[in-house]
Amino acid sequence: MTFFGTPARNTKDPLVSIVVPALNEALNLSVVLPQLPQVHEVILVDGGSVDGTVMAARRALPGIITVLQGRKGKGNALAAGFARVTGDIVVMFDADGSADPAEISRFVDALKQGADFAKGSRYVAGGGSADITRIRSLGNRFLNGLFNIGWRSRYSDLCYGYNAFWADLIPLLDLPDHKAPAPANGKMLWGDGFEIETVINCRFAAAGVSITEVPSVEKLRMFGESNLRAVSDGIRVLKTLVTEWRRARQIRRMERKLTQPALARSASASESLAA
Repeated sequence: MTFFGTPARNTKDPLVSIVVPALNEALNLSVVLPQLPQVHEVILVDGGSVDGTVMAARRALPGIITVLQGRKGKGNALAAGFARVTGDIVVMFDADGSADPAEISRFVDALKQGADFAKGSRYVAGGGSADITRIRSLGNRFLNGLFNIGWRSRYSDLCYGYNAFWADLIPLLDLPDHKAPAPANGKMLWGDGFEIETVINCRFAAAGVSITEVPSVEKLRMFGESNLRAVSDGIRVLKTLVTEWRRARQIRRMERKLTQPALARSASASESLAA
């Protein structure tokens, strides 16, 4: 799938852009960044770290591109990183050491073979997790089941952030403007938080792009504590599923309304010719 008027995708030797959102991950980045394969660009999006994250990243990987996000939240960080991408393929990569750099080639190969969106999964053959708790796993399976019902899909792992997709699909995601100011009431804009992976999954599924699941093994975080909060973020993901399902339904209704006049004119013209 490519947008009208865009050149054909470079499936032979695509340029890969790795987007790494980070907040106080200096120790982890010092270990992880040197393990990344040589790619077109690595974009670090910093969320206002106070532990020297940016300096540590530049020491570990000279030439890394650094971006300071405008608002808080992983979703805003990813949107800021996506806006900076100049490659053909976008790889979403966590900074905490849980993602295996050696798996990047799997995601790229899946895209080169025809997928639009390569979705990481811990629950398919070859995947797994050393980090997920029983409660988080049950919650993920519940939310994943709701997603599959709402979108008539067969995902196995909704709440996982190791993914890759063709960069020409970024506009399709329609994420909030990463440069817009934060709301005065202190609340996050929709899509700025940990619900971002669910938003991306929903919007690609609603658009009907080709999706392939890629086995991935989630490793333990190396240093520091996760910013994820299982209960509150789980509720936010549930709200995301409902909101995105309604959004997709409204878009389908609008598309049907837009095509109805054209169909009516076409039928009228056919009747005139027949007469």
